[in-house]
Amino acid sequence: MTGEVVFLYAFDVGNEIVPAKVDRVLGRKAEPLDVRRDHTSPRAVTFHQPLAVEPEPACAIAGRPARTQVRVYDVGVVSVLFRVPVAADALAELVPFHRPTLADGRDLAAAAHEVCRQVVEDLGPTILKPAPVTDPEAYTVFCLADLGGPRDVPAWLAGQPAAVAGLLSDFDPDRLAPAQVSEVLRHQQSFERTDLVVVDWDAALVVDLSGYYDDVLFVLELANLQLEEFRVMDVTLDRHLTTAYALTEKRPGILIGGPSALLRQIRGLSVDVARLSDEVTHITKFLGDWYLARVYLSARERFHLGQWRTSVEERLDRLNDLYSVVRAEVGERRMLWLEIVIVVFFAIDLLAILVFKR
Repeated sequence: MTGEVVFLYAFDVGNEIVPAKVDRVLGRKAEPLDVRRDHTSPRAVTFHQPLAVEPEPACAIAGRPARTQVRVYDVGVVSVLFRVPVAADALAELVPFHRPTLADGRDLAAAAHEVCRQVVEDLGPTILKPAPVTDPEAYTVFCLADLGGPRDVPAWLAGQPAAVAGLLSDFDPDRLAPAQVSEVLRHQQSFERTDLVVVDWDAALVVDLSGYYDDVLFVLELANLQLEEFRVMDVTLDRHLTTAYALTEKRPGILIGGPSALLRQIRGLSVDVARLSDEVTHITKFLGDWYLARVYLSARERFHLGQWRTSVEERLDRLNDLYSVVRAEVGERRMLWLEIVIVVFFAIDLLAILVFKR
């Protein structure tokens, strides 16, 4: 069997990237990604097109030449892909690719991090509200274009479910319980008898005997991107909520300026996260392709994207509640200071009357 292993790394680099201002990335002209669709879809529905480049030279992974691809998304994400051609007699031979290293011994995630750092330098001011480049959301896709004989892919899967589950789980298939095998294979889709997609939490298997599977890869890349963004939003909201709670607990010693500054911070963060959440969710509007939509739904359920979005929305609600509390407090303090000023002026006026009468 032949194909390739694709390693996806999604990095959050800022709140937004302005595509119109992006020219060259890694020394190459950045062009909109063009992904061909081979399945039934409405003509009016278009793919989301990030800017894409394929820099040279290629790297070597596990002693094999690999292609590097970079995609720049307007939601503030840089996606780095490494694609390694493979040939094997059995699925078990692909298991070591769960722990890839470069020819010089470096970890592949570290190499992706370095590529992302260079991309961020090239993007410069096109990144709005840049963020430190932290650990990426990683995902591995095993892609096969030739099974070495079989042409009925669903039947091929039915003949070796444990081997496929072992590959995706990075575990000895002989030790897997039937329940675990069933769980790993629960999210699978096919359009023809010559293709198959099995989506698991840490890895996916994509088989297409036509040799073209970039559209499916793109769907998995988008789902991985959404997971990264929701994870970052969730952590950011947790951090800001903790800070906001700590500041509000100190409110007896804070004058008008303190709550006002906190109010602006809370409102700004709430607006930014709500907008980003909507943009990240709507990035999959292209899914008018019914088959790709089913693949995406499998990935969304496997990655628990719905739960992540709910978690973000709940924290946004708490942030908005906190905003209302602080806003009410600001209003009360302003009224208090206004009353104090009125009393002071009244006292001064009364004192002046008494003094001048004498």
